[in-house]
Amino acid sequence: MFTPVYLDWNATAPLDPAVREAMLPWLGSRFGNASSRHEYGRQARAAIDEARAKVAAAVGAHATEVIFTSGGTEANNLFVKGAAGLTKPGLIAISAIEHPCVREPARQLRRADWTVREIAVDRTGLVKSSDWQAVLAAKPALVSVMLANNETGVLQDVATLAREAREAGAWFHTDAVQALGKIGVDFRALGVSAMTLSAHKVGGPLGAGALVVDKRLELAPLLAGGGQERGLRSGTENVAAIVGFGLACELAAARVSEENARLSALRDRLEAGLAGHGMRIFSAGVPRLPNTVFFAAQGLDGETLVARLDRAGFACASGSACSSANPEPSHTLLAMGVEREIARGAVRVSLGRDTRENDVLDFLACLSRQIAELNNLTAVAVQ
Repeated sequence: MFTPVYLDWNATAPLDPAVREAMLPWLGSRFGNASSRHEYGRQARAAIDEARAKVAAAVGAHATEVIFTSGGTEANNLFVKGAAGLTKPGLIAISAIEHPCVREPARQLRRADWTVREIAVDRTGLVKSSDWQAVLAAKPALVSVMLANNETGVLQDVATLAREAREAGAWFHTDAVQALGKIGVDFRALGVSAMTLSAHKVGGPLGAGALVVDKRLELAPLLAGGGQERGLRSGTENVAAIVGFGLACELAAARVSEENARLSALRDRLEAGLAGHGMRIFSAGVPRLPNTVFFAAQGLDGETLVARLDRAGFACASGSACSSANPEPSHTLLAMGVEREIARGAVRVSLGRDTRENDVLDFLACLSRQIAELNNLTAVAVQ
């Protein structure tokens, strides 16, 4: 059976076998509702409590600060809309490279008399200092800046940004979905008011995530009902997914140092090969995730190249998986000032726990063949 090489780990990671085994009982004989008072319910509640403690430990938080959600999108919406729901309308500032599940709910706040300001980034993808200072001078009520960008892998200095935002009187949130399991993530050390996590990026199941919330930050719930998750996320808990999320976080935290070093070496090998082919590697000179490479070839369409690579047995991406329905170039690259034609040629390769050196070498060889064929087709077309 044909099995392509998977190089799209930022989109999702395959379910870790150990996580699958931990979830299976909760998809069969252990079926209780965690709100029930009998033994079945108590077992489910204990499993959720254990998972909550594991998620908290993985990010240096307290278990009472972890609110389970259906994923990163809901968690980001819970911060943006939940914080705004109990705050006098004012200014919400988000970075210009935020994921759509931060950007779109922020824009929806305009209907509730909020002002939305995008914080500019420089050509490397880092928050532009001059614009950040201008935002602080405008006294924002809410700020959201992602810890690691899902396309370029760029790491923001969130600890400094959060401290300065706090000094200016703002609540500061960071989307840490892409960072968890790839670098060390410490809620307390970052000094943020809230932080978003997602299970399926670290080998957990789809459909589980969390918002880690400082107890001083009050949120209006998105879902009202039976009062689960401290009243912030009503609804019968998905015990199997939550159990899987907890173990995935525990495993990711235990592996992060070793995996960081291994993936950094693979990324460097990949980038050396790409440079040899004349590729432009975005954000190469600033701190990035160890597994992420975003590059472009002059004159080539990224979607076309990704499709050809897929047929040849290599699964990668032309940008964010959540934006794949949008034919426009990467909004991250455009915010960085990259020319539209170059941005259209962008391809993202993201590595993970199953990626090996031969996968990288085989990918480079295949990429070389595909580029040569596309260039030959272009040459024939213009004759």
